[in-house]
Amino acid sequence: MTRPVLDPSRLHPAILDQVANHHSDLLTEVQDAIAANTVLVVGMAGNPFCSKARKLLRRAGVAHKYLEYGSYLSQWRRRNVLKMWTGWPTMPMVFVKGQLIGGATDLDRLIRSGDLQRLLA
Repeated sequence: MTRPVLDPSRLHPAILDQVANHHSDLLTEVQDAIAANTVLVVGMAGNPFCSKARKLLRRAGVAHKYLEYGSYLSQWRRRNVLKMWTGWPTMPMVFVKGQLIGGATDLDRLIRSGDLQRLLA
């Protein structure tokens, strides 16, 4: 599956650097955490689905790293870089062995089906 992304040839040269480096510090931090942790949850304060994902993992006995970026009213512009990078529109973003598996509802489905344990094996 390939999702549409504007071809870089369609960007004016004056904005290429800005597009390429927009909040790159946050993206690098998340990419490093994905590489360093078997399970990573990226979320935000005040979002009940972020809390739900973490509770599901704790109940399943799965160790995980949690990164939190702002709340509904703060850091939403910074979080947008993650949404553009992954194509996933909501928080949390749950990564298992480097693969984005979705959010809390998707995680719950994987736990209930036993697929999470198979992914972790």
